[in-house]
This record gives sequence, C-alpha cells and structure tokens, in this order.
Amino acid sequence: MPYIKTYIHFVWSTKNRIPFLDNKELRQKVWHHIKENAKDKGIFVDFVNGYKDHCHCLVSLGADQTIQKTMQLIKGESSFWINKNKFCLDKFEWQDEYFAVSVSESMLDKVRNYIKNQEEHHSKQSFQEEYDEFMDKYDFRNK
Repeated sequence: MPYIKTYIHFVWSTKNRIPFLDNKELRQKVWHHIKENAKDKGIFVDFVNGYKDHCHCLVSLGADQTIQKTMQLIKGESSFWINKNKFCLDKFEWQDEYFAVSVSESMLDKVRNYIKNQEEHHSKQSFQEEYDEFMDKYDFRNK
C-alpha cells in the first residue's frame, strides 16, 4: 500500500464569473455538498469555501487520482446538483478553467485559513484581483 500525501489548492469560478452563489446560505449548502459528494467518491476534501463567483478547495489526492479527474468529478457533479435542486434562476455552470497548485505540509494551516476567510478577504479584494495575484505568484502567465 502506498503512503501518499499530496495536497492541491484548487480555485475555480462560475461561468463568466456570474455571482450565482450570492447568498451565504446557498454557498454553505454547496460547500457542504462538494465535501460530502467528494467523500462518497473517495476524494479527500480537507477544506472548501469560496465567495459569490468562485470556489477554493484544498484536496489531498490519492494514489490513483489525477488533478483533471478530481476537478471533473467535483465541478461536474456539483453543477448538476445545483441545477437539479433549482438553487439558481438561470442554468448554473462552473468555468472550464481552474487553478491547481501544490501545497507543502508546512503551509497547510496558512492555506486553510486563507480558504476559511474568503468572505472577509473579498470585502477587500475582488476575485479578479485575486485571480491576477495567483497568475503572477505562480507564474502562470508565462506558460
């Protein structure tokens, strides 16, 4: 049996950054569902949170899990669930693109706190500013 600890910080937005998740109660339902559904699929979601137009998810990947498949399962199923339950007036969709960056053991608490404090964080910084910061910090613009 392999012993693996590979943490990935995922960030993705709603389609066209539409603020579909515009109330806290809905967001809590969605984050809870993502965590529970992932657990049912053998995906360990350490922490999940977000804001009106995006989601942050800290995941520990298993030996046979890929970044692409994990995102496909989480995003695809959660958007299906949101639409099935008619939580939004319009058809809910997640954006195709996403960020995925590795997180070292020593940074886990810092990343958890960052994800946990999304409401407060976005009272000071827009998702576009956060997006640009991620692009620069992780040098995604030069890929």
